[in-house]
Formats: sequence, structure tokens, C-alpha cells
Amino acid sequence: MKAIARRTRAALGDLGLRWKIAALLAVGCAVVAVAIGVLVHQARLEQVSATARSGATAQLVRVRQLYELTGQVDTVGDDATDAAIDAPGLPASLRAAALDGRRTTYLDMGAADPVVWAARPVGGDHVLSVREPLAGQAAEMAEFDQQLMVSGAVVVILAALGGAALASRLSRELRTAAATARRISQGDLDARIDHPRPPGGRNGRPCKDEVAELATAVDTMAASLQQRLEAEQRFTADVAHELRTPLTGLHTAAELLPQSRPTELVRDRVGALRALTEDLLEVARLDAEVERPDLDVHPLGRLSAGIVQRSGYEARFAAVADADDTLVRTDARRLERIIANLVANARRHGAGPVDVRVAGPVVTVSDHGPGFPEHLLKDGPQRFQTGARERGQGTGLGLTIAFGQAQVIGARVELGNAEGGGAVASVRLPEA
Repeated sequence: MKAIARRTRAALGDLGLRWKIAALLAVGCAVVAVAIGVLVHQARLEQVSATARSGATAQLVRVRQLYELTGQVDTVGDDATDAAIDAPGLPASLRAAALDGRRTTYLDMGAADPVVWAARPVGGDHVLSVREPLAGQAAEMAEFDQQLMVSGAVVVILAALGGAALASRLSRELRTAAATARRISQGDLDARIDHPRPPGGRNGRPCKDEVAELATAVDTMAASLQQRLEAEQRFTADVAHELRTPLTGLHTAAELLPQSRPTELVRDRVGALRALTEDLLEVARLDAEVERPDLDVHPLGRLSAGIVQRSGYEARFAAVADADDTLVRTDARRLERIIANLVANARRHGAGPVDVRVAGPVVTVSDHGPGFPEHLLKDGPQRFQTGARERGQGTGLGLTIAFGQAQVIGARVELGNAEGGGAVASVRLPEA
């Protein structure tokens, strides 16, 4: 029984909301129909039984009157009615009640041959009885029960269809809300449900529409989230722009300092700060989705080899034999930014050697370090979380920029860990 219940729950769990509501309405209507059918059947059965008992009693009175007048027992009225004294088929309980001085009846509608008996005592130790068959009444009850079942089945089917029709609108609106929420989670902050019936008063009366309230709440949440993200993007861009001017002056001043170890440290930190400022500006542009790629067709093998040579990081380049025959449609400058960031990330946070491999429309950058942390593989790169991978930290803005630039050129960056250890980042480009 438990296994059947589990399978039933699993089957119900796989149904959509529309069919769950339809099934619930059908089950509810079936229960009500069965209850009403039982009550109607019982009432009809009692009516038929009372009529049969009354008819048998009336026949018994007529037979008794005839017996007292003529001394003979004969059928009175209906030819199908049998009258006799001490009938051999008389039920024992009825015989005992009659010998006890009571006039009573006995009804058996469940037998193969439905019948009603009426009996009373005569002549001291004898019982006068009347037997009346009820085949017609039994057939009538069977037909009546069949009509009840057909009517109940029709009601259940209509309830299921009506429930499915009523629930289809609710299910459609909920699916629309879910699809809009997924679009928002994927970055489409302009997505809105725009429910046609916003919640609120109507004709001076309060209107309660839970789906409309849900749609309005999702739209409000999306608008608020969009405003906050746009404010953060503007703040990031403004800060980066404001830092550019003093950093330019600081860089110029550092170049005028005499050569010394402190001067080298100052110049190094100023350069790092300038690079961070440029990264911030780039991230702000990517977040604002104002970047437009300059797409062209390039042989991926030669293009990737040149990018690795210009990256300034030590990396081993390898390509399959027909790599130069693989043509991709991409923006060479942005692809260089992506691969250079992935190589720089592997050198800084992984362990050498760093390998760059081209196979088909895919460029793979791998190292031999501890690999990407689980949170990075699950949630993607997080900004300004720097530190060693073994401590579960992120990797600054490099991966964020790589993912953003890949989205601009229509590529896809996939992160993973090799079975033998080491981080693996793959860039899949659209073929020309």
C-alpha cells in the first residue's frame, strides 16, 4: 500500500497545476456524487420496500378474509401472488414471529429471486402466508441505479473539464509569471508581466486577484532591481571616470621621480591602479550593454596564436591540424581581451604550465593548479573577491570581463576542473 501511495504521489507531482485542479475537482465531485447516489438509492429502496410490504400485507388480509368465509386458501388479485398455510419456503424468522401472534412481513431484495412475504397465525399452530415476487421492482431498482451512475459519471466528467478550463487561465498566467521571472534572472531587467487586471478596487468594491497581485509584485521587484542596478552601474562608471584624471596626474608625477626602489614601487602601484580603473570602466560599459562588437571572419588557429604571443604571459600554445581551417565570426580585439584575461587568471591563481589549445571553434585555457573553487563553478565569477583558490576565493575582475565580452561577441565561456587537477576555461565561438 505504501508503494502504491508513493507512486500515486509521484504521478500527481508530475502533473501540471491545471490537471491537478481538474483532478481535485473531479475527485471532489465524485465523492459528492457517490454520497448523493447512496442517499438517493437508499431512499428509493425504502420506498419500493414500503410499497412491497404494504401490498403483501393487503394481500394477506384479503386471503385471510377469504379463508374465514370459505375455509380455502386461494390466490387473490394478482395471479403471481402465492398464498398457503404452512408454506414450505416460509422463512424461519417469519414463521417464528407469526406463531408468536404477530402479523409481520419479510423482504429479500438481494436474492436471485427477490420476494416479499407476509404472514400471520391461523388456527392456533398454523401460519397463513402470502408470497409476492419482486422481479419487476428489482429490475426497476437496477435501472434506477444505472441511471444514477451514468448521471454521476457525467457530472464528474463535466466537473473535470470545467476545472481544467477554469484552471487553464490560472496556469497560463502563472507560467507567464515564471517565464518573466526567469528572463529577469538571466539579466533582462526590462521584462515585465503587465497583467491585464491589476489588483485594486473595482466599482467601489475591493478586488482580490492573487495572480494579479503576484504579477504586480514581480513587476515591482523587477523595476526596483533595475533601478538599483542602474544606480550601481552609474556609480561605478562615475567613480572610474573621476579617478582617471587624478591617476593621470599621479602617473605623470611618478614618471618625473628619480630612479630608485621607492620610485619603482610607486610606479608599479600607480600602474595597477590605472589598470583597475580601466577594468572598472569596462565592466560599467558591459553592464550598461552599450558595447557593440566589430564582427569579422577570422581563422581561429592563427588568431589565437597571435593573442598568446602578445599576452605577455608564458603559456604553451597547441592547435589541432586543421585549426587554421576553422573560421569563426568574432571581434578579434574582444576575443584577445577574453583569452588574455583567462591566461592571466591561470598564471596568477593557478600553477604552471599554462596550456592554450584550439580545437574546432573552441579555445581552451588550462593550468595545473588546484582548480576553480566550487562556488565559482556554481555561481560564476564574483567581482572583487581576490585570493588563492584553495581558500575558496574569486579572481577579481578578470573573469567578469571575460564573461561580459564573450556575451557581446556571442561566445560562451565554460569553467571546469580537469580530472587530474587544474582549472579549465573554454571559449566556444560561433562558426562562420
